[in-house]
Formats: sequence, C-alpha cells, structure tokens
Amino acid sequence: PKMNPGRNPPSFSSCLCTGNKMMYEFPINRWFAIDEDDGKIQRDILVGGSQPTGIVYNVQIVTGNIRGAGTNSKIHIVMHGSKGMKTVFLEGGKFERSLTDIFTVEIAALLSPLSRVTIGHDNGGVSSGWFCEKVVVYCPFTGIEQTFPCGKWLDEKEGDGLIERELYEMVSLRQKRQKKHPWSLWIWTSDLQGAGTDTDISFQVYGTKGKSDEIRLDNKTDNFEQGQIDKFMVELPDLGKLTKLRIGHEKRSPFGGWHLSKATIMKTLTKEKYTFPCERWLDTSEDDNEVVRELPATGDLIDEPLTGMLIKYRVTVCTGTISGSGTDAPVFLNLIGDKGDTGDRELINCKNNINKFEKGNLDEFIIEAVSLGRVRRVRIGHNGKGGGCGWFLDKVIVREEGQAEANAVEFPCNRWLDRNEDDGQIVRELNCLLLSDVNYHIAIKTGDIPGGSSNSNVFVKLYGEKGHTSKMMLLVSDNNLGNYFEVGRVDVFIAETFDIGQINRMMIGHTNEGMRAGWFLDSVQIMVPVHGSQYMFPSHRWLCKDEADGKTEVEIYPSETLEMEQLINYEINVMTGDVMFAGTNAKIFLQMYGDKGKSEVMILESRSNNYERNTLEIFKIEGKDVGKIYKIRIGHDGCGIGPGWFLEFVDVKHLIMAMAPKEKKKEDKKKKKKKKKDEDEDDEGEEMQEVALTYHFPCSRWLASGEEDGELVVELLPEDAEDLEVNTYEVSVFTGGTMGAGTDAKVFVNIYGENGDTGERYLKSSNNLNKFEKGQEDVFTLTAVDLGPLKKLRIRHDNSGSYSSWYLDRVEIVDTKEDITYYFPANRWLAVDEDDGQIARELVPVDEAFMWKDDDDEEGGGGAKLGLEQKCKSSAVCLCWGGIKGNFCVLIRTVLRLAGVAPCAGVRIKGLD
Repeated sequence: PKMNPGRNPPSFSSCLCTGNKMMYEFPINRWFAIDEDDGKIQRDILVGGSQPTGIVYNVQIVTGNIRGAGTNSKIHIVMHGSKGMKTVFLEGGKFERSLTDIFTVEIAALLSPLSRVTIGHDNGGVSSGWFCEKVVVYCPFTGIEQTFPCGKWLDEKEGDGLIERELYEMVSLRQKRQKKHPWSLWIWTSDLQGAGTDTDISFQVYGTKGKSDEIRLDNKTDNFEQGQIDKFMVELPDLGKLTKLRIGHEKRSPFGGWHLSKATIMKTLTKEKYTFPCERWLDTSEDDNEVVRELPATGDLIDEPLTGMLIKYRVTVCTGTISGSGTDAPVFLNLIGDKGDTGDRELINCKNNINKFEKGNLDEFIIEAVSLGRVRRVRIGHNGKGGGCGWFLDKVIVREEGQAEANAVEFPCNRWLDRNEDDGQIVRELNCLLLSDVNYHIAIKTGDIPGGSSNSNVFVKLYGEKGHTSKMMLLVSDNNLGNYFEVGRVDVFIAETFDIGQINRMMIGHTNEGMRAGWFLDSVQIMVPVHGSQYMFPSHRWLCKDEADGKTEVEIYPSETLEMEQLINYEINVMTGDVMFAGTNAKIFLQMYGDKGKSEVMILESRSNNYERNTLEIFKIEGKDVGKIYKIRIGHDGCGIGPGWFLEFVDVKHLIMAMAPKEKKKEDKKKKKKKKKDEDEDDEGEEMQEVALTYHFPCSRWLASGEEDGELVVELLPEDAEDLEVNTYEVSVFTGGTMGAGTDAKVFVNIYGENGDTGERYLKSSNNLNKFEKGQEDVFTLTAVDLGPLKKLRIRHDNSGSYSSWYLDRVEIVDTKEDITYYFPANRWLAVDEDDGQIARELVPVDEAFMWKDDDDEEGGGGAKLGLEQKCKSSAVCLCWGGIKGNFCVLIRTVLRLAGVAPCAGVRIKGLD
C-alpha cells in the first residue's frame, strides 16, 4: 500500500519464524510510493542485508492497435526463469490503444533469460477488457532482450474469455545488448552550515576498461541535504578496476553551492567497493569557485593511492584577431588524454581577464583533474546563445601547472565556431592531425504522426568498438531545412569527431525545452564515408515526458549495416592574393587528378563570406582516393558582382602511412633508471605512423574575364612536379553548311588524353565575334596540363538561346607542344528536335588520311568528313575487341566502303563487337 507522503518511510520490517523462534530483519529505509523516491511500490529485500540488492529488468507492454484495446484494470506480470519466478504489479501505466508502457523492475534474483512470462489483469474498472500485442523484457545485467508475442484479448467477453495468458518467446527476435551491472551509490553531504543543495547532481565513473555515461541523480525526494546520506541504484558497464569519479552540478546560483564529504560505490553482486573522498565545496563563491570535482578512487582494491594524481592544467584560449572574433556565449572545454578526459568544463574563472573571449584575447584557466597522461585532443565550444555569439578561435595551449612553457602543447584551430560562418559548427575537436577526425553524417527522420514534431534541442552519442563520442548537440543541419524535426521530415547533421570504429549503438534524446518538446522519432541513419559503412537504426517511439515511458532519451541499436563507396578525408587550403580587388563572390570548384583516377568536381563553399582579399580558406572534404596527385583544376562560374579572382596558391592534404620518429615517452623521475645503449637506440628509431602529406600548388594569377588570358579555370601542377608541364591546345570547331546549322547556345568541350582530361571548358573567346555560325570555323585556345596522346573529346551545348540547334561538322585540335593535329569528325546534329535528339556527342580522332572533301554532299556541309557516317544514337565512339577504339575500327569500315560495302551505323561487323 502507498505510504502517506507526510510520514517517514519504513526503516525496516521484521518477522518471527515460529518453527525455530528466530527473528529476521529486512532493512528497507525507502519509499513505497508512485510519487516519491524511484516511484516503486514493491521491493525485494534480502534478510539482514545492509545494502539494497537487485537485478534490474526493463519491461515493455505493448497494447494492440484495434478498437477498444485499452484497459483500466490493474496489470501484473509473472516472469519465469531457471532460478524461479517473480510476480510484479505494473503500477503507473496507461495501457491505451497502440501505446507502449515501459517499466523498470528490480528483483533480487537473476531470471534472465526468461523461459516464459504470464500476463494478466484483475478485471477491474469500467473498461476491463484488454488486447495485449506483445511483451518485451530486457535485462541489462545479461544484455538479453526477449520478445513474447501475444496478439490476443484478455477479456471475459472476447475470444476464449481468459484474462491471464502464458506467453513464450519468439527466439528469432532475441537481441544481445551491452551488459550492465547494478551498483549501489552512497553520497555523503557534509555536516556544515549551508552544505546542502537543491540542484540535480551528475556523475561519471572511469575505470581501466573505459568510462560510463554521465548519469544524472534526479530522484523525486529532497536529496543532498546537510549531513545526509543519499542512496541510489545505478547500472554501469564493465569498466574494470575503477580509477576516478567526476561529480558536479550545473547550477551557478547563490543557493546551488554544495559541500561534498565523500562518495562510495559498491558492486551489488560482488561487493566490490570504492570510496572517493572529497571534503570540498562545489560552489561558485567558495574554494576555487568550481562546481565539478574529480575524485581519485581509494579502497582495498587500489594498490597505490591515487590522491597524488590530481593535476592542475593551465589552459590558454587564444581568440582570433579578425573582425567580430569575440563571443559572450558560455564556453566549455574538455581535455582528452591517454588516461581519460576532464569532461565538459565551463570556462568561468579566467585568471588574467575580466571580459573573456574578446578579440585578440589570451584567456587563462585552471582545470583540475586526475592525471590524463599526454593530452591528445581538446574539445571546445559554446552553446550558441545570445546575440553575437559567433566566435573565431585561433588556438588552445595546454600545459601542466608548474611545467615550463616549452612543454606546452598547442592545438591550432583558426576557424569560426558560429552557426552563420564556416561549416556552421559551434563545437570543435582540436588535435595536431585534423585529418584523422571522421565525419558522421546523421540523418534523422521524424515520424509522420500528429504532434510528432519537436522544437527541443536534440543530441546524440555514438558508441563504437574504439570508444564513444561525447554528447553532441545537433544545432545546425547540413541540408538547411530551417525548422528541424518537423513531422515526416528528414534532417541531416554532420558530427566531426575521433574515429570510434564500427558503430554498435547510439543514444539519442532531447533537452525537453520549448513549448512542443515531445518528439516521435521514427528512425536514424548514419553514414560514415571514410569507413564505407551505413547504419540503420529503427526507433518508431515517443521521446516525451507525457508519452509511453516518459523518457526523453533512448539507446537504440542498428538493425543492419550496409556498404557504401569508401572515401578519404582531404583538407583544402585556398589562399586569395593580396592585390586590389583580389576577392570574389563567384562559386569556386576544384577537381583533383591522381594515379588512381580523378575526383568529382567539388564546390568549395561554406556559410562564411569566402575568398576575401589576403584570406586563407580551409575546407575539409570527403572524396575518392585518387592516389598520388599530379594536378588539380580550379576555377569559378563567373557569377556575382566582381567575379574576378586572384588565386595565390592551393594546398591539398591527406593522410598516408609513413615512417616517422617514435614518440619519446615521459618517465617518472623516481622510477627513471639508466638504460643500456642498445635500448636507447631502439627508442630513438622510427615506426609506421599516420602523417599528413601536403601538395602545394602555386598559382599567383588572375581568373577573370578581363585579366591576363581571360580564363576562369586553371590547371595547376604541384610545386615539385617534374614529369608533366602545362600545354596549350588550339581547338578549331567547324559548323556545318546546312540550313540552320548555327547555334546561339553555349558550347562546352572536354578533351581526354592518356594523362587525364581538361574537364569541361566553356568555349567562350573565339576568333569570331559571333560564334558557331553556318559554315564557320571558330578557334579557341585551351591551357591544360599535358594530356599526352589524345583519345577522345566530348562536346555539348546547353540548349539555350533562340536558335539552339547546331549541326557540327568536325573538331580539329592542335597540340602546340608536339605540333600534332587531331581530327574529330562529327557530321551530326546536336539538337533536341533533330537527328536522335542528343545535344552532346563523344568523338574519337581519325588519321588525316581518312579525311577528304565530299563535294556531292547533299547536306551541303562543305567540311571534311568521313566517308562512313557515325550515326550512333548515344555517341560517336566506336568500340571493338574489349575496348580498342579509334583508327583501326575506322580503317576496317573505310576498306569496306571502298570495296562497295557500306553498312549503316546500326550494323556491327562480326568480330569487332
């Protein structure tokens, strides 16, 4: 029965066994109330135990989606296992139609995996009949989730009239999840005046095998009062031997201060126990004004005391010097090292400046933490709140307090943390090798049901074989849809963090802020191009305080993993020159060529006003691995006001495995001993490591229609290139002499050779003012990295203008370096209303010997042409014997023509297919 909330909870219960006249005591000291403590009205208590003991089970009851399926009766479940059975009364559920009610049950017995369950009700209430769809039971201790289908009425007036049924597992639906063990946590608030606090407390535990999630202790009763001991049951994964506890609160108010005496945690089943002494204030106006403490573990299981491992790290945050660099938003930082991390710490108490994070500032902070070993990464960001919250961060410098400045480690950034600048991210992870970070593309689908949208802030946390990420807020979408998480819509976000390996689960939730915080999550899809993997996470449930189990965050597992094209990370640095009007508002594109192929054409843009005078732009892109890069093509579309651009240089970086000097290990001075010479030599050797390879492409020229050669596109060679050089190609385009042969459309050409291609170039500047007129020759000059022998060309127009149809006679290309002329016959229409309706053709070169003047041409073309018409519907490419192209096939067809045999274009010659 529910206790009166105004009375104290029972401290213990006792019973007298009349057989042996023994008295047994069962310690309790907990509430039995739906609106108190953890909301339970039923508990398993072990005789004589001094601490609570129990295995937690998560029970989901799904009510069917048929008329009248819900019930007002009291539901109970009997769980049957190999070590007995247990009856549990499920209080607080709604059991409405098409609703999932979720309960947390604590039993002092390990029953999982269950052999069967019995589900029933007391047949009370006005609408007692109930249609149960299924029961799902998950035991974190074993990591086993079992599904027990029902799909029947529990109603005296329906079906067989039963109100209780035995259900058996559908084994094919069994899932294996991460195992978690029950622990008992005691928090001692000091017996000092004002020691208590009314804020929620959060903690995180670290061990030799990893760390737990951050757990919030938000019990319903009045906890953390002066001189009080508060007890909690928590579930933790296997962390090995515990090393430290981080505990704190977020409330920075006059009444939020708290004096913590100590914390103790004990594994319920094995009695493995650790104590974390504190005896300090967590208060903005006491001690060092911090509200988070890291406490080293002590106890019988700790070989050496870790109390001396508390280290103060001096962190210098350098704000950039460009206009608008500073921010007034709250900034947080997380130091990540070989032995753990500090967690997100808000940077409040600056040691040298009153007004923090202003333009050009060097702000110093002290972060106290259990030793991290070597600091490898820094996670830094802000919450994006307030006007002018955008921030340009130059770098972060970290060193241990008392160490020389020469031992400081720099983490460069030189980027915006601003929703309206750069890539829109307001949190960044900094390390010495930025390219080693991985982009996780997270596509979130909101359910297409009434009221399913949310205006709350959504966060995710990813778990993989190599570790897990921090909790990441999804504040700026990659597909820019405006209002996020609307009904039936997919929002895509990019999270950039360290490589966690293959993803095995994720946590997703929201902060429950806003007028319409409740959210129906349909599914999540995560794409990791660097791994070539795509993960599908079904959910189809509410994350809402007023729906289902009332949870606003949930842990979900992938239903399948698919393969996708594997890409690698490239960092592109583009420097605009320091000359008058050097900047541009045009759209910049880049294409890379390497010994493994070529990349796609990539647009280099961000939310910032890019390509201003004397500005370095940094882009991180994912692209195909082209191998060793031998050239790039960069240019712009010529759009916008003042599109002319002076490009100084381009740097392209990507990671490779190479021999690099071994990292010297720091040793404890007390333990340092003299080593043998051969051991010293081994330590100073090299090993295979991931290093960044940089290609430098100097340019120092205009890409502008009114400057130099008027080109908007340029091909660049790397600084140390030796094998290739830039070449010039004269392209002569002959328009046919037939009626209406000319065109007003824009014409584009792409020339292919053994060493790559020119990319699609707009034929803009001709020797004629009016280009591509009937019977006319137009000559264009293209500059490109030497293509070697030419193989084919692709020519097209954009079908624009009043007279777009075009009859192309031929194209001739002169390689000015080798003094060779290539002939590409066409004699075809490029028109949507002529010939085969195509406006693009691929042409192959033929020898001059096969070109002649045909005066009897009925079309009146008047230009050189092949005796054999190339009437292929899709292109003018002729393929034979596994891909051999060009002159040989044309030669065979010409010989047949001279012999009086003239097959049409649709006829293939046997043996040449």
